[in-house]
Amino acid sequence: MSAILEARKVGRVLHEGEVPVTLLRDVSLSIMPGEFVSITGPSGSGKSSLLYILGLLDQCTSGAVYLNGLPTDDLGSASLSRMRLEHLGFVFQFHFLLPEFTILENVRIPMQRLGRLSERDQKDRATHLLEQLGLGDQGEKRPAQLSGGQRQRAAIARALANAPAVILADEPTGNLDTKNGRIVHDIFKGLARNQNTAIVMVTHDQALAATTDRQIHLVDGTLDLES
Repeated sequence: MSAILEARKVGRVLHEGEVPVTLLRDVSLSIMPGEFVSITGPSGSGKSSLLYILGLLDQCTSGAVYLNGLPTDDLGSASLSRMRLEHLGFVFQFHFLLPEFTILENVRIPMQRLGRLSERDQKDRATHLLEQLGLGDQGEKRPAQLSGGQRQRAAIARALANAPAVILADEPTGNLDTKNGRIVHDIFKGLARNQNTAIVMVTHDQALAATTDRQIHLVDGTLDLES
């Protein structure tokens, strides 16, 4: 089996001030299909920087990221956007659902952008995803009418809209209570086991990280090989 997502000697250095700031240094890792991986480390260790580079949201200043075995470092912004839409899904600590749209409309947005499905098929898929996540009766509500846990599940449904090979999650349980955090975690585990979706999750919660297939621990922008 080949890796779905790879970082090869990835580094990221910011040159915005007088002194360059190194966020990541020579990070190499592979993510396999259906693998649930957590990225852990102290604050400022580069966890979110690594996730954003793996998700093609930021570019590395050295090394390269490979998706489905293909290098992404020479792609333009339009090609990167298309790759994200086709292959990647994102879940953040805050749901970022658009308040003026219903939950069903929010879930449809990535499908509309990709343009593969008819309007009827988009609605059917969005409805199916919401039903899978226990939100089948919430589709016509606005985000403000849902609880925090429900909004995060709706955000997961939106991330799954285009059937991505990889879900990248940045502290997805950080804004939830323990019960809802466990629900989100169990949803991710089910996606990895039952749908072969790779999950890469940044978390500060060591108890949750310990239940993932593998932990990647960062210290000062580098992999802690002893973890």
